[in-house]
Amino acid sequence: MIRNKLVKRTNSSVRFPRLDTVLMVEEFIKKHDGEFRKKQLWEALPKRMMYQTFSVVIDYLILSRKISVDAEGKIGWMFYPDDVEKRLKKTHLFWRKK
Repeated sequence: MIRNKLVKRTNSSVRFPRLDTVLMVEEFIKKHDGEFRKKQLWEALPKRMMYQTFSVVIDYLILSRKISVDAEGKIGWMFYPDDVEKRLKKTHLFWRKK
């Protein structure tokens, strides 16, 4: 499903990124949470890549709900599975039926 949305958003000349590229972008966003906008983030990456490839990675991370973009356009990491497990164990955080 996510891949279908990505394929529709890209043209045929854009290549899909390799796994190491996606992981590199993920780690960089985790490290610099909420500091950069999209183009600033692309320029600050430790490894150069085409902007179209970078856009595919960002689209994938947004669609998989690992990152978010705030009102100022800054990109932040929001995927914390360990925190979710801890919060799910707390019974007072669940919805109650009336």
